[in-house]
This record gives sequence, structure tokens and C-alpha cells, in this order.
Amino acid sequence: MPLGRRWALGLLSGLLAAHTLGAVALAQSFPSRPIKLIVPFPPGGPTDTASRIVGQRLAERLKQPVVVENRAGASGSIAAAAVAKSPADGYTLMMLATPTLLAPHLYKKAGYDIVKDFSPVATVYDLPIVMVVNPTVLPDVNTLAQLIAKAKAQPGQINYTSSGAGSFGHLSMELLKQLGGFDMQHVPYKGGVPAITDLLGGQVPMMYADLVAALPHIRSGKLRAIAVGSPQRVSMLPEVKTVAEQGITGFDAVSWGGLMAPAGTPKEVVNRVADEVKAILAEKETQDKLLQAGTFSRFQAPEQMAQRVQQDDAKWGKVIRDKGIALE
Repeated sequence: MPLGRRWALGLLSGLLAAHTLGAVALAQSFPSRPIKLIVPFPPGGPTDTASRIVGQRLAERLKQPVVVENRAGASGSIAAAAVAKSPADGYTLMMLATPTLLAPHLYKKAGYDIVKDFSPVATVYDLPIVMVVNPTVLPDVNTLAQLIAKAKAQPGQINYTSSGAGSFGHLSMELLKQLGGFDMQHVPYKGGVPAITDLLGGQVPMMYADLVAALPHIRSGKLRAIAVGSPQRVSMLPEVKTVAEQGITGFDAVSWGGLMAPAGTPKEVVNRVADEVKAILAEKETQDKLLQAGTFSRFQAPEQMAQRVQQDDAKWGKVIRDKGIALE
């Protein structure tokens, strides 16, 4: 082998060894200061609650403070755009939730690309959605088939509500309409609370709602659950069938959340945090706390989460484009 080539190979081997040693040292020294966990929604919701539950345990395990900071606005896009521009060192994380994943398709200037601008760390929770009707307004609707039959008999005359245009409940219902071959009129509200308030009052007959928001009213009998959007039934409502079980194949709608870091965050740091999250979510106490918040613990490693982000980005982006949905 010529001397020059041997020298080049030796240099390359040295650089690779140095990089490996540097990566190991980085993983071992991380974290050496407090970590900031950005929540792109106001305090009190399921994303915020899950962030605080996991953040507290993460701080205990990493032996560094994890400071939860709420930056609400524009479906989470304000926070996401800021996090995307943060240093890629593992000291700034964000709890991604489905609305923030959808925002770049809904807002012309969201300020980030959910696939390119972030490094997925680990999924944390699933938040099932449930189709509920007001039993006083729709007394004869107990199943999805009965609702669809009623909608087909009165095309576009039955209303449904959601927490807003472009919300996950809105998009899920639009996908269901497409797959089920029926039509209903969307009546958007500015938030889940006013939507459910008018649903309870009978101003609108049905809604695709977050389980955490609808469950108390289902249990009180003020709302009737007729379908869940997840691939499997949920433990809180074991008697309620999934959409797929009721004949609409190919339907899968689950809101979820997980930790993201800015793109380029060292893999060793990402894996370190992911390993800690996996251990935290395996704890019975953590699972119970998340369940009390209306969410289900769900761990997925960085590679699995990346695949989920890409799939949901493509799937719901198509629904948004096909329906011409846009927000200012």
C-alpha cells in the first residue's frame, strides 16, 4: 500500500476513534445542567400533565432539573418553531402533540418542518378519541352504523362539532366521512370546552372528542359513546367498539405525544433520554398517573417514533389538502 494511502487511512481511523470516544464521553457527561422541556400548549391539558409527570421522573433519574415551560399558540407551532432553532445539544426538548405535527399543513408560515427540523426521542402517550352523541337529540343512534344510515338519509343535514377547524377531531371525522361514504356538516368551535358544552346542551348532536374531555359525561350518561378511533378498544370504555370493528376498515385515528429534540442532536444523547423515558413509562406509578390524566403510556424508541411522525405527517397532510382546510 502506498505510504500516502496508509497515512490517510491511519488519519481516518484516528478521527473515527476520536469521534467514538467523544460520543461516549458526551453520553456519559450528559446532562451537566438543567434541561428545558417546552410544552406547546397551556397548563392543565393532557400534554402539559404528561410532560410534568415524565419531566419530574426524568429529573430524578438524570439528577438534573427538568424545567417545564408552556409556550402556547397557533396549535403549538410558535413553540415548535422556537425549539427547531434551539441548540441541538439535548438541553432543549419539546413534548410534541398531534396538533403541532399537523400545524405546518394548516398554517402557511408555521416556521418548521416536522420531519426535517427535529430528532424524535421517544413517544410518551396515546390519547384516544371517541365519537359521542347527545342521547336526547339522537335517541336512536347507538352504533356507528346507525349514525351513518341517518347521515345518508339526510345528506349534509346532520351537524357535528369539534374543538376547531383543523383539529384532530375535525380531521378524523373528515377521514371517516370519506371512508364511510356519508356527509355531515362541520360546526367548529374555539376549543373543546365550548364544543362539549353545546353538545351537552343539544345545540349540536355529536362530536369526535378527546377521551379525557368526554369520559366524565359518558359515565354520567349525558353523552353516549358509539365508537373509538384507535385500532383497539380502550380500557376505560371496554364495551365501545372501534370504528374498524364496525365495518370501516383502514380507519386509525389516535392523538399522541412524544419528546422531540432539535435536528442534529447527538444520537448518543437522544438514546440516553429515550432509555430513561422507557424506564419511566415501565413504572406502574407513572402509568397510573398518565391514566388519571386520560392518556395511555406508550413508549416507542427514536426510530419507531420517527416512522410514526412520517406516517402521520403524510396521512393527515393528505386529508388536509384533499379537504382544502387552512388556518390563518
